[in-house]
Amino acid sequence: MKKKLLAVAVSAVLLTACNDDDTKTVEVIKEVEVVKEVEVAPKPVTQVKNVILMIGDGMGAQQVGLLEEYARRAPNSTYNSKDNQTALSKLANGGHLGLSLNAPHGENGSLVVDSACSATQLATGKAAGSEMIGLDDKGYVIETILEKAKKAGKATGLVSDTRLTHATPAAFAAHQPHRSYEPEIAVEMVESGMVDVMLSGGARVFIPSDIKEDAADQEVLANLGMPASVYKKSKRSDDRNVVVEAKEQHGYELAFDKAQLADADTNKLLGLFANSGMADGIAYRDCKADNSCTQPSLKEMTVKALDILSKDEDGFFLMIEGGQIDWAGHANDAGWMLNELLKFDEAVEAVHEWAKERTDTLVVVTADHETGSFGFSYSSHNKPEAVDLPGDGMQGKQYKPKFNFGGLELLDTLYGQKGTFYDVIGHVNGDYDFSNSTDKEWQDAIKEFTPYEVTLDEAARMNEFSSYNSDNVPLPKFDDFSDFYVYGTEDYTAKVGRIVAKQQNVVWGTGTHTAAPVPVYSFGPEGVTAQFSTLQHHVDIGTKMIKALGLADAE
Repeated sequence: MKKKLLAVAVSAVLLTACNDDDTKTVEVIKEVEVVKEVEVAPKPVTQVKNVILMIGDGMGAQQVGLLEEYARRAPNSTYNSKDNQTALSKLANGGHLGLSLNAPHGENGSLVVDSACSATQLATGKAAGSEMIGLDDKGYVIETILEKAKKAGKATGLVSDTRLTHATPAAFAAHQPHRSYEPEIAVEMVESGMVDVMLSGGARVFIPSDIKEDAADQEVLANLGMPASVYKKSKRSDDRNVVVEAKEQHGYELAFDKAQLADADTNKLLGLFANSGMADGIAYRDCKADNSCTQPSLKEMTVKALDILSKDEDGFFLMIEGGQIDWAGHANDAGWMLNELLKFDEAVEAVHEWAKERTDTLVVVTADHETGSFGFSYSSHNKPEAVDLPGDGMQGKQYKPKFNFGGLELLDTLYGQKGTFYDVIGHVNGDYDFSNSTDKEWQDAIKEFTPYEVTLDEAARMNEFSSYNSDNVPLPKFDDFSDFYVYGTEDYTAKVGRIVAKQQNVVWGTGTHTAAPVPVYSFGPEGVTAQFSTLQHHVDIGTKMIKALGLADAE
């Protein structure tokens, strides 16, 4: 900034009269302008026009550690051509990194959170109850950051690779007493008019209950461009076609595959790309390699959402979820989980590229909770052989650790897994009824879909049953923490995880969630992001994001 200063100059001037001897001295005062450069600090940016919240569902610090170890040190890391740097690390280097507690908040809360409660707390900045959607801990409807943004004239969007009506995206745009009310959530999300862009899977709760038998309904969806794989079954109990309603009554353009998404030219878009969850990270890795993907990736959905929402001059709110990190954690499947982390980091990279030169955008990346109590661990299996080392401190002795601390090549092995543990158990029996499964079938399935070979004695552990469900189907037996495997026949995945664990140097503590604090990455203007560099709670994150958008007092 320039400041003008006035100086007084005194000059002695000789004025000569007609008489040369008649002279006198007169003081002349001059006004002189002096320009001086003064540095004034710019006013810090404390509010932004846009907020992008990215949630790696189930992504605790342990999961971030897996991603970073793979990126930085796997011998054949896919990041070797990218300076071994993840997009998450770019956010950390250019922004701030903190931690967040995430349990149901307040003195009447609980110790461990589910995705619905956690996402509600992030969306509202208020304490919420377990498994409720968009309600506070007393059951009252509470306005979310997405709804506040929409009412303030901003564009809004939700992106997920699970289902649009799944707990995390639902909590930002719906209000229901339980997360399981997905058909009701679908209707609410479409009818409310609060969300401009919705991209995910989960078509099964948008289509009529009789879709498998009703040829006329099938023809309607096919004519809209929906593939048969997307409308193959319904989870509704009525004959409402919410897809048609979205188009004809609420003005949404529709997209059902990668090509249709790319071609969409609209400010209001509903994309449903799978009947339930979208393609897992391993399937995505493989179809990307041979250019055969028909579903859009999480990155492609993210880029499309940014393209549409950023047209709004008033700004936008966008939530992006990498939801299958959590699913892999529940399955105790480290190889699948790594590939989900890579898929999520791809989307983070797209957001970083979009936001890195901007001063009007806050990016927050966090998790709703940690899933599985995952960790690498040293063991007594496959102990290393003694080797000679050249160092002068060895004193003629060989180097021989007492335990197996895990070689870096294990990271490449995890990445290269051929299928998920769901593929393993589905290969043995597609209905997950293992009443008559054989040890050999389990041995062959594990070899088919994973990099690991197990003995018949090890495979026999898959046929150890604890009890039977109401359909007289056997449930898996666990020798440890059995009360924390709560998903019935699906938990056979965790049995696979137990059998191959020693070959991965991996341990799991649960088939559900833990209360571990989760990382928080904040990227954008320093005046907004610095506040996230602390130990906080998810209600604090919600409040900070709402204030950053200038919406704290919005009704």
